[in-house]
Amino acid sequence: MKKHNFYAGPSIMSQFTIEETAKAVHNFADMGLSILEISHRSKQFQAVMDETVALFKELLEIPEGYSVLFLGGGASLQFAMVPMNMLSKKAAYLDTGVWASKAIKEAKLFGDVDIVASSKDKNYTYIPKDFVVPADVDYFHYTSNNTIYGTELRKDPEVGARLIADMSSDIFSRPVDISKYDLIYGGAQKNLAPSGVTFVIVKDDALGHVDRPIPTMLDYRTHVKKGSMFNTPPVLPIFSALQTLKYYKQLGGIREIEKMDIAKAETLYNAIDGSKMFVATVPNHEDRSIMNVCFVMKPEYKELEKEFIDFATEKGMVGIKGHRDVGGFRASLYNALPMESVNALVAAMKEFEAKH
Repeated sequence: MKKHNFYAGPSIMSQFTIEETAKAVHNFADMGLSILEISHRSKQFQAVMDETVALFKELLEIPEGYSVLFLGGGASLQFAMVPMNMLSKKAAYLDTGVWASKAIKEAKLFGDVDIVASSKDKNYTYIPKDFVVPADVDYFHYTSNNTIYGTELRKDPEVGARLIADMSSDIFSRPVDISKYDLIYGGAQKNLAPSGVTFVIVKDDALGHVDRPIPTMLDYRTHVKKGSMFNTPPVLPIFSALQTLKYYKQLGGIREIEKMDIAKAETLYNAIDGSKMFVATVPNHEDRSIMNVCFVMKPEYKELEKEFIDFATEKGMVGIKGHRDVGGFRASLYNALPMESVNALVAAMKEFEAKH
């Protein structure tokens, strides 16, 4: 039976990425060796790194003066590296969920943190509006997509401050005006590659302005200077990332991908909003994520939630159980997920509703 993969991360990847990576595991670049066993200093892997950076810049239209890095440690390490490298006195943070609050916790180790707004009062089911970012902050940090709660900020904020964003779960799902940002980072395991590599897009002249000593490995300038090769990089995920970027280019680039992602999300949200049994956890349409659609059963059907998960599982759905902080269901609609899977989930919802 075909599986419909709605896992929130690590998550679905394109068949192109999986197949090309599998080939390289057996024989990389006609070397007669696996990519798992070659030197990252080889000219063959250096070519992979160079092409991955070039395609990253091409697809996201990254202007001159920015570096693209591939590091370890996940986005969680970036929660500390960002303030270590960028926070001199005070930073502003928007609290929109678990990952934002984790970033805030780390930033407080390095300077003052102004939490300009929070949606914690309603269990993070909306994006705060009309907040004011102080003029004297070193930067404003936000999490663009909140995987647990299904909220997303899909426009680059206009706040009058340098921007830093965690775009782990919605990078490559919409055009981004990179020139407004000093730094964008994210774990790759949603829209780019297997887990194990973290991307960082950093404005070169934004670095070197803090007076604290920074450990060599945690200094962005180290990795800019060495082209992400200061230490052994996560070779296999970087190779897979390159395959995904090639696939995105084949699809027509970011604007075409955005159209497909919006169509998938609208199909599922329309089914939820038109249902007598299901209800979306994010009421404001403007705040709804197109990457992670969170929904529950209406109170009178609450006891049927486990039965629906079992029913959907029999239909080939995997990964639709909601996060423990929210409950219910979560369907992650990342770039590699086909519309076919969304239609299958909608059909399962309608069949289950008719049955009850």
